[in-house]
Amino acid sequence: MKFKRHNKLEHGLRQIDIAPMIDCLFLLLIFFMLTSSFTFQSGINVKLPKAVTSDVIQDQNVIVTITSENVIYLNGAVITLKELSQKLKESGYKTKPLLIRSDRRASVGRVVDVWDLCRNLGIERIHIATNQDQ
Repeated sequence: MKFKRHNKLEHGLRQIDIAPMIDCLFLLLIFFMLTSSFTFQSGINVKLPKAVTSDVIQDQNVIVTITSENVIYLNGAVITLKELSQKLKESGYKTKPLLIRSDRRASVGRVVDVWDLCRNLGIERIHIATNQDQ
């Protein structure tokens, strides 16, 4: 049995239609964009006060955040003043510097309460976070 090959090329170039390939690529792109999970870090919205004489701190800090509603956070977790006292009594927290990030609308009394608590526990390096005035 003899098979014939029909490989006659027409004169000129053959053109490949790439429209279906582009459609498939766009569908794959949309599929991956919709199915990928985006991770958003939850943050605490704090508007820091501005200061002209602020310095940049390079150390690893224990961060206490006070929101405009006077809610206290320790390293991102909600905490009461009594729980803050117990946590800061632990040995690991006493050696690190403490950074107080207070919203500009937070009451000064709450900031002073946290400051006094830290001083009573023997924490000597206490900083208040500010934005540099530009």
